[in-house]
Amino acid sequence: MKKALCDQFLSHLPVGCVQADFWDGTSKQYGYGEPDFVLKFNKPLSANLVRDPISELGDAYINRVIEIEGDLNKVLRWVFANQEFLSASRSGKVAGQLFSSVNRWTSKGSQKKDISYHYDLGNDFFALWLDDTMSYSCAYFNSAEDNLTQAQLQKIDHTLKKLQLKPGETLLDIGSGWGWLIIRAARDYDVKSTGITLSEEQYQKARERIAELGLDHLVNVKLMDYRDLAAGGRTFDKIASVGMLEHVGKDNLGKFMDVVQKLLSKGGLALLHSITHLTEGEPNSWIRKHIFPGGYIPSLRELIWLLPEYGLHVLDIESLRMHYAMTLDCWTERYEKHFDRIRQERGEPFARKWQLYLRGCAESFRSTGLDVHQILVSKGLNNNLPLTRKYLYE
Repeated sequence: MKKALCDQFLSHLPVGCVQADFWDGTSKQYGYGEPDFVLKFNKPLSANLVRDPISELGDAYINRVIEIEGDLNKVLRWVFANQEFLSASRSGKVAGQLFSSVNRWTSKGSQKKDISYHYDLGNDFFALWLDDTMSYSCAYFNSAEDNLTQAQLQKIDHTLKKLQLKPGETLLDIGSGWGWLIIRAARDYDVKSTGITLSEEQYQKARERIAELGLDHLVNVKLMDYRDLAAGGRTFDKIASVGMLEHVGKDNLGKFMDVVQKLLSKGGLALLHSITHLTEGEPNSWIRKHIFPGGYIPSLRELIWLLPEYGLHVLDIESLRMHYAMTLDCWTERYEKHFDRIRQERGEPFARKWQLYLRGCAESFRSTGLDVHQILVSKGLNNNLPLTRKYLYE
């Protein structure tokens, strides 16, 4: 991209003060006041900056086309502050696409491939920066002093308490990850728990953990699609799904709700835990390209609108937005302690890509409408539930 076009692009960003050092040795300040940081352009950007600014800037960072002098978090705040401009087309309504096209219907084969792309990077990689439970979803902090393992165990306990498990009941975890929720449910509540995942790495690790703990008689994990499980006609007293909805695709949201109501016993409870947007929109193109192919983050109202169509009654909704920002802070701190090792083993673009993903998500939860909600529902009416939330905190 010619320097003049890059200059024009930066000149139109309405928020913040930035210094740009160009590849020809010249510098220019954009905005008023003291620059918050310096963007060093080692070579010209591609014309994709006009079509898809977020994707182009992200790729430029991970490939060292752009270097940053200053705080990366300040850069991310600047990006989010200018989000309206960065999501606009060249026609004047928008100058580039922040978002890519919304998902079409996701086949089982495509979904397995998408899940494998992200979650089968190797258990050794995730173990470097996740906690001891290998929980890869929003933690729950009782205080800012809680360490990551404490907070993840508290999240699991908070989830299981909401489901009001009783000995002898059956629990299904859709998207069970490395298995700690189903393990803790069996050990602490004496329920028979089943987890399903599409990740080979997660499946193998969960099986190892179950065997090591001698819980084969109570805990089972399956490598299968949630749609296939529903076809078998089995039902469960309780269902949890933590961080799974973001992967099913926009046009599969109704299918997912249909599966939940088919798998859930009459009067049974399901806890749906999902990242949400404030309003409907197309997925972030850089995230879909590099991190979560096939991903779609629904709005809260999309999910609430769907539930009555499948006889699912809302009992409780809780936002954990700041809990996820704090979780991502913990992951980022742990990840960056191993940054040099990751760079040596997997290459610099990979290491910078995951650093940008973790830091970017943490800032997004603080600066945009990105949220995470736990939605508790029952299949049909259930008149035998506690009248207050007191049971959650006893």
